[in-house]
Order: sequence, then structure tokens, then C-alpha cells
Amino acid sequence: MKKLSKSLAELKGHYDFIVIGSGYGGSIAASRMSRLGKSVCLFEKGKEFLPGQFPRTLKEAALEMNMKRGRNSDSRNGLYEFNFGNGINVFKGCGLGGTSLVNANVSIKPEPRVMEQKEWPTAIKEDLGSFEEGLQRAWEMLQPNPYPENENGYPVLKKTEAMRISANRMAEEFRLLDINVTFENRADNHVGINQPKCTNCGDCVTGCNVGAKNTTAMNYLPDAYNHGADIFTEINVRHVEKTNGTWKVFFCPLKTGREVFDAPEMFVYADNVILSAGSLGSTEILFRSAQKGLKVSPMLGKRFTGNGDALGFGYNNDVQINGIGLGKRGNNHISEVGPCITSVIDMRNGPVLENGMTLEEGTVPGPIRGIMPGTLLTFSRLFGLNRDRIFSDSFFKRKWREIISMVRGPFYGAIHHTQIYLVMTHDDGNGEMVFENDQLKVNWEGVGKQEIFKKVEDKLLSATRALGGTKVPNPTWNKRMDYDLVTVHPLGGCCMADHAGLGVTDHKGQVFSGSTGTALHDGLYVMDGAVIPRPVGTNPLLTISALAERSCKVIAEELAIDLDYGFNINPEKDSSPNIKPGIQFTETMKGFFSKEETEDYHQGFEMGKNSNSPFEFTLTIRSEDVETFVGVSTHEAGMYGTMLAPALSSEPLAAIRGTFNLFIENSQDPERKKMLYNAILLSKEGKMYYFRGFKDVYNNKGFDVWKDTTTLFITVYEGESDSGKVLGKGKLIIHPADFAKQLTTMKALNTSNKIQSLKAIMTFGKFFGGNVFETYFRRLGKRE
Repeated sequence: MKKLSKSLAELKGHYDFIVIGSGYGGSIAASRMSRLGKSVCLFEKGKEFLPGQFPRTLKEAALEMNMKRGRNSDSRNGLYEFNFGNGINVFKGCGLGGTSLVNANVSIKPEPRVMEQKEWPTAIKEDLGSFEEGLQRAWEMLQPNPYPENENGYPVLKKTEAMRISANRMAEEFRLLDINVTFENRADNHVGINQPKCTNCGDCVTGCNVGAKNTTAMNYLPDAYNHGADIFTEINVRHVEKTNGTWKVFFCPLKTGREVFDAPEMFVYADNVILSAGSLGSTEILFRSAQKGLKVSPMLGKRFTGNGDALGFGYNNDVQINGIGLGKRGNNHISEVGPCITSVIDMRNGPVLENGMTLEEGTVPGPIRGIMPGTLLTFSRLFGLNRDRIFSDSFFKRKWREIISMVRGPFYGAIHHTQIYLVMTHDDGNGEMVFENDQLKVNWEGVGKQEIFKKVEDKLLSATRALGGTKVPNPTWNKRMDYDLVTVHPLGGCCMADHAGLGVTDHKGQVFSGSTGTALHDGLYVMDGAVIPRPVGTNPLLTISALAERSCKVIAEELAIDLDYGFNINPEKDSSPNIKPGIQFTETMKGFFSKEETEDYHQGFEMGKNSNSPFEFTLTIRSEDVETFVGVSTHEAGMYGTMLAPALSSEPLAAIRGTFNLFIENSQDPERKKMLYNAILLSKEGKMYYFRGFKDVYNNKGFDVWKDTTTLFITVYEGESDSGKVLGKGKLIIHPADFAKQLTTMKALNTSNKIQSLKAIMTFGKFFGGNVFETYFRRLGKRE
């Protein structure tokens, strides 16, 4: 499977659509807008993971955990993101594919009454057929299906059999769920991706290393790629603003070292922007944009819901469950663990919608299994509930199983007999997100004390007693923790409504442009769980996808373009990852530039200095293949960043589509080599410039290796190439303090261990040092 993401050096200056986020909403938007023939750019904050690159051990998983508590919470940019709020905490995924990478892949339609409630816009309530069509379109792409019991070598799972027992004792409906998992080998799926069948390893929610899970990285995102979308990862979008009818999207590339230079944000132009960064992310971007002048509804951040999520455990049951993922133990053989969730006890059909709930079993993923014996033993003592009599036969059996788990590990004893439950129901949907000190926070004190969660605990107790176990609630749902909740399904914050007095967006997710009325921002949309105005009462991914599909169809109709849903593209086949070790570093240079001098670099520097016309850049040089970088004669890498040049613009310029050439041979003068810098510059005023710079490396009189390698002679041209009018010249240098910082930004790319990283950096260092030695020492020796 090839990578879908590109180097930021390939970013264009303008797109028809920029999509921010790559979960269900963002991936659908990118796929459908690119199918309209529009130029599409997708920005994802997280990294791209290919099958085999997800964590397999607790140590690896810990490195991907990002606990968001303060202003520097993005420094790790991990796959697993925990957002700590007041009354409720949020877990979500952060990677190319969004939360689809770490969810349980359950595709379940909302109970029909949900879509008829007053919170929805009139256009949706009165045309539920368009929502149903969206469901069908999402179903065709995500391709959910039930776990195939006793078919193709897949065994009946013990955790599923236990759910049947619980459902029977509770007199509630049991059924197998439709899940987005592939259970047969597919050399090419419907968008040309090679997918092996599920091996039942149970590691769905830490990332599928098999490739059988139908995340958006297996369908919608490759489809967008096949239709020409540009996909970029590790991009933190900060805010959007509109000037002269065009949107500007401001962002910070992550993990480049730009932060050590306090470099300004980059930006890019778009006719349309679709926010799909999730309930928290899209709301945060709109809050920050509003602080900078964008008019939005005062309902921004309101109507947050955790979708009634509740977690619980049926600990140390009398029946085996086998609900522990395999992690590094996994292989190509079908195991008896199973996908994370396979079945449901559906309790949504009662007379009162808000009392309905879905109860699903789950699997502990292999990377975190080691913490389970001690954790559940402790919580069962503190908060557990059962009816065992002391010194009964059941009592001694349970104690023995606990000892076995503590000694032999989670594949034995009490943990081997533990059922994990996820319940979704209807909270009152009155949570609020606030934006303070440039950070988003969820405030919903006391939500866990709502009456519905007591009913959830009763159902969990009933399910557990049917199996003879101890009911253990979510570890934060207790009096000592003030009954705090954890949700994996955050919804709301940019809710759909009929007008701005009730919500932030209209029925298709287009953002209202004021505090009242129905006026809209032309070309600004939200397309993810943030638009859902109430709990869904079950896994919401299919509802989110259906609404996104519906919105894309409406946009296509407004553009008067037919949206082709056919799978008739033949993508280039390549079964092996196109990943090689690369290299990246960030450089800052400062100097002066004059528009009054177009011939002489030194004169331009002096005139710029005298007239107080500084010029400064912070550029990231990135090569995806260090061996090719040093081995090919052009020694070319990509380059992007920002430049500060008051003579050209009062605001920072974005440097895009840049190239960097290191130690280029001069056929006319073998004593000289050059380093070349070329980039297109975008100004916030809408103008474009072309930047060209070079370092002249040669051994003249004196020892000047530092001067030659840290002095850049620059020219700026009008327009997008060096064929335009010369606007001025100047000279930049690297200050020693900035060079010290630059060294800290040097890092290897696309490596899986420290040895590979060190080798990549040494390959670059050997090439750089060898050229310096050849120029300044070997040739000096020859002259002597």
C-alpha cells in the first residue's frame, strides 16, 4: 500500500476546496469534491500510518498518547488523543483517517425517531429520504458486514456467546452488528487498495496492523487520492479568514522545528473551506477564527453531547470471554479473539426514546493488555458490585482466577473471564465548549449524575449478573471522582439548525454569517460530528457519514455538477510501500534586501540595511529519500516555510513549491559549488513573487567555509517564476545562535528505529562533510 500523503513542498497556492480533517466527514468531502473535478487539498493534523506501523506494545502505545491539558498539548501529536474537561473527558484519534483508525468500526443506523426530533433543521426532518440516500452511499463505500460465525474459518466467539446469555436473561434483543471489517482477502478493493482478511487479533482500537479494518484510509481517502486530491499530514490548522471573496487557511506544520524559531503561521488560498476536524477541532478553529473577526453564531460551542457514552466491565465472570487482543502475538492465522465489537443488546425500541440504549461488547487491544490484571483487581475492590457470599464455592473460584491472572497474565484467569461493555444512550445534550487562553475546553459539570446513567449502570449490572461476574463501572464514574464520564463519541458544538439563533450551520453544514437570521458564509462548511445537534443513542459514524454524503450532494447540486459515484478508476498498482528513510531540517536566515537595487547583491544588502528593509526566512528542507538526495547530481529536496519582507508585504509571506539543491557542481568552474533556494511566495494581499537564492561555495583566499555556507545571495522576481521582472536583491546570513537551533531540528523521516534514523542522518552528514572537505581542504592541499 502506497502512502497517500505528500510533502508540504508540493502544496499549491490555491485550491477550489480545502478540507480540514480526515475522519468520516473530511474523507467523504475530499472524495466527493475531487470527484466533481475540483482541485482539493486535505489537511490532517495527525500522521499517516500504514498497516504494520500501529503500536503493538504498551511502550509503543505510550509514545502515541497525547494528554491535552494545556497550551503545549500538541507537541506530541500522538495517535491517541485524550482531552480532559470539566465533568467529561474525550478520547479521539489523530491520524490520517481520524478516529476511524481507533474506533470499533460499528455501522449502525440511528433509531428512526432520532432523526425526527426537534433539534434537526426542517430541511432534514421534511426530507428524510435524502438522509437515507446518504446512508446508502456511505454503506457502499464503507462496506460493513456482520462477523461471519462458522464461515470461512471464523469461529463463534466466546464474548459473543456471553452476550447472548446476557441478552436472554435481560429479555432484550441480541444481534450481530454490521462492522467495517473485511473478512476475505481482496487483492484490490473497490478503490484499488489491497486488503487482507481479518485475523481476529482484537487490536482494532489501537490501529489495525493487518489492513482488514475499513477505515477511511482504505476507501474514501484513496478514492480522493485517485481523483487528484492533495493530502498533507502533520498540519495544525489554526484559523480561517476571508478577504476579497477568497478564504485563507492559516496553519502550522508540526514536527519541523519551526517552533524553535518562533516562526509565523503559513497560509494557503481556497474558494471553499470544509471544516472536518471533529467536534472539538472544528469548533476550536471557528472559535479562533471568530476571535480574529469572523462573524459566527453565539451558539458556537453549545449543544455538546458525549452521545450518552458509558464504559463498564463485567469482571471475572464464570464463563470465558477471551476478550484480550493479541498485540505482538498476532499472526496470519484466524484467532479466537475477534474484532473489537461484534454484537449488541439493542434496547432502543421502548416507548421513551431518551431511555433507549445500545449495549455492545468490546475487546481490550493487545498493546495495553498488561495493565489490565492489576487495574481491574483494584477497581473491583473499590467500586465492584456482586452477590457472592464469602467462602462460597463461587467465591473461592473467583479468588483463584484473580491469582492466576496476576501470575500468568491477562490471557488467563479473571481477565480471561472479563467482558468489556460500551453503552450509548441519550444524555440531555447540554454540554458546552468554551475557548479560553487559546485552548478549547469542555465544561459539563455534573453530567454523569443525570438519571439516565443510573439506568445504564442497572443494565450493566443485569448483563454481568447473567454471567456470574462483578460489575465494575467506568473508573471515573464514582462519588470520589464526582461521577465524571469519558466519551469516545463527542458530538455537537457547530450544530445544524434553521437559523443562527439556534445553531451554527444550516442543514448542509454551511456556516451562518451572523448571530441571527439565515445569512451564510459563502464557501465555509462544517462536515463532521460537530454539526449533529443531539445524541444519536448508538455508534454515530454512519449518521455522520450519511449527513456528510448528503451535504456533498447538495453542494454538487448548487454547483450544477453531477456527482459520479461509480468505481471506474484504475489506480496505479503498487503493493509495496513507497517509503524510504529521509531527512529534514529547518533553517533561519536574516539580512537585508532593497527594491532599489536590481544588479548587485552586496549593494542591495547595504541599501536595505540603511533604509531599514530587513528580510528573513524560516524554511524547512525535506527529502523523502536521503539516498537519492545525496546520490543524484542535482541533490534536490523540497522546501517550504515563511518569509518576512516588509518591502514586499506588511505580513509574513508563505513560501510554497520550493526546491533546495545542495552542492551543485559547476561544469564551468570545478572549484565552485552552489546551494540553490527557489520558492514561490504568497502574500496576504494576494500577490505572488518568486524567490531565488544561492550560496557560493568555493575555496578562495583565506579559510572561509563558515562564510560561504552561511551567506545567501537573494533575488526576488515579480510573478511565479524567474522570468518576471526583478524587484530587488540582497543578502542573508545565518547567525551562530540560529545555527545552533537549526542543528536541533535535524531529524530522520520514515524510519522505524533509532538505528535507521542514525543511518539517515549520517548519510546526509557524510555527504555534507565530504563536500566541505573536498572544497576547502583537499583542494587547499593540492595548491600547496
